[in-house]
Amino acid sequence: MCGIVGVVSTAPVNQLIYDALLLLQHRGQDAAGIVTQEGRKFFMHKAKGMVRDVFRTRNMRALPGSIGLGQVRYPTAGSAASEEEAQPFYVNAPFGIVMVHNGNLTNAKQLRRELAETDHRHTNTESDSEVLLNVLAHELARASSGASLTTDDVFAAVRAVHLRIKGSYAVVALIAGYGLLAFRDPFGIRPLCMGRGADGTVMLASESVALEGTLHRLERDIAPGEAVFVQLDGTVQTRQCAQQPRLYPCVFEYVYLARPDSIMDGISVYQARLNMGETLAKRVVSTVPPSQIDAIIPIPESSRPSAMQLAQLLGLPYREGFVKNRYVGRTFIMPGQGTRKKSVRQKLNAIASEFKGKRVLLVDDSIVRGTTSKEIVQMARDAGAVKVYLASAAPPVRHPNVYGIDMPTRAELVAHDRTEEEIRQVIGADALIYQDVAAMKQAVGKINPGVQGFEASCFDGLYITGDISDEEVTALNEGRQRGGEDDEEDTSRLSLPNAQE
Repeated sequence: MCGIVGVVSTAPVNQLIYDALLLLQHRGQDAAGIVTQEGRKFFMHKAKGMVRDVFRTRNMRALPGSIGLGQVRYPTAGSAASEEEAQPFYVNAPFGIVMVHNGNLTNAKQLRRELAETDHRHTNTESDSEVLLNVLAHELARASSGASLTTDDVFAAVRAVHLRIKGSYAVVALIAGYGLLAFRDPFGIRPLCMGRGADGTVMLASESVALEGTLHRLERDIAPGEAVFVQLDGTVQTRQCAQQPRLYPCVFEYVYLARPDSIMDGISVYQARLNMGETLAKRVVSTVPPSQIDAIIPIPESSRPSAMQLAQLLGLPYREGFVKNRYVGRTFIMPGQGTRKKSVRQKLNAIASEFKGKRVLLVDDSIVRGTTSKEIVQMARDAGAVKVYLASAAPPVRHPNVYGIDMPTRAELVAHDRTEEEIRQVIGADALIYQDVAAMKQAVGKINPGVQGFEASCFDGLYITGDISDEEVTALNEGRQRGGEDDEEDTSRLSLPNAQE
């Protein structure tokens, strides 16, 4: 999962892109990068680490120009250990192109072979983003036929890209001397929106919060399959480039990934989480009578809206029972299981007075491995709770994700091949309540009836692009697992920071 931004302005954009990346930091903390353009020359700085650590004053001064792009990265393909795989990526022909990408290509292996054997283009990393960049570069060269690039050529190239690549992708690219190109996959799985500043600056970003937080007005989301080309003077041209575009955004954006103050595809993330709390309340009542619950306690932080709505509907006290320490290493970068358990205790601390002698219902946004959930349930018991119930605002995560969320392999998912009762026993809760898949989709979708459906494969096992078999899921996850071993990743819930951090 990554956060991307692109800007065309009449003023220097280095600080603006930096500020936007800070607002998207929750989408990736492995690496960050910015490219700007002055004249026909690109200026780039990228490195592993968080935005505030990657960019110092000397780096910012070396990024002149009024057009640029940036990315914060959490790797889902390739190796997190390789600084070469930090984005943006660059190719010098044709024209000179730099690109950032959020998503995951499911046919990257096939494309890499085509690039080498047919297109005669070289890729130097294991990143699928480098593959995507080279496919785009090849199609731009074909469309322009060696002549100067026209807007029609740009859109023709994007049409060809859509026909070749599979998976999820939101892309922003700079073409030296021409302008900024952005496009989204035909299902709109990964988010991308556009807005303007009072001075006419055009900005594209993964989430609306990056626009609003930098004083830009959100205009609209980029449609599935649509391409946007912003010329150097700020002129914006758009065109639908996919044959059968359909809007099926990733539902996990609303469950966990996005900031609650973002609006994505016309859906308020905060309202979506409130709605999920409302539907979860019906599931709770059918499992645990409200008279047997003394307090509703969220597991920080993404679950708070759902927990608040749940408490209000059940007429029960809402309490903050856990305090989060934001300044410790995240659980997913700890090298061993024992270290991870210690890190959960360092990251969350229970307020004993909210648990002692009480029957508590803990609410989490989702349960993936179950390791952290098990530890938190035990923390509540150690703090004096006499009963500990656990509710998940999302359904059981039973299937791997192949569209850009770094989830464990199928065997590592606590819900894989287990009934809800077996999961409850593993986690150690007195009762376990999950959201229903259909209810979750309805709760989020009713905010914008224009959304045709959701990519929810980790819950329902249906891969919307139609090109994913069980064997391909296994192969994609084996690749992810090899990368994880090299990178010393150890996911307990997800390989991502909490969405409100």
